[in-house]
Amino acid sequence: MVVVDTNVVAYLLMVGDRTGQAQVLLARDPDWRSDAFLLVEFCNVLATYVRSRALARSQAQALIAQAEQRITTLASVPHAQVLLAAADYSVSAYDARFLVAAQSMRTRLITEDAKLRSAAPALTQSIEQALAE
Repeated sequence: MVVVDTNVVAYLLMVGDRTGQAQVLLARDPDWRSDAFLLVEFCNVLATYVRSRALARSQAQALIAQAEQRITTLASVPHAQVLLAAADYSVSAYDARFLVAAQSMRTRLITEDAKLRSAAPALTQSIEQALAE
């Protein structure tokens, strides 16, 4: 089981410079989990691409469907814990949701958000770090 941030799912499903790493991560462990907010964030990413005409609506719909199928468990973490984590790590409540989800599943969050990794190094790791384990 791995707990992933939205950007890891985006790298997996949208071809980019870290897609290969995300594919290797998936091959090693297909049990991807996250906070339920991941789908909201990923929808926003896709909506931005549709507005900028980088993706067609049909492509965006296919990608969100793939994301829904890929993430096997979506946690709904308590808002009070999110608020405390946001304050403890000086991050947004959005980012804190993923940290709390990882903590509740007793693992580290895999994220490519360098600022978040810097804020909570004991709770996070990059795809590259996860693959090195």
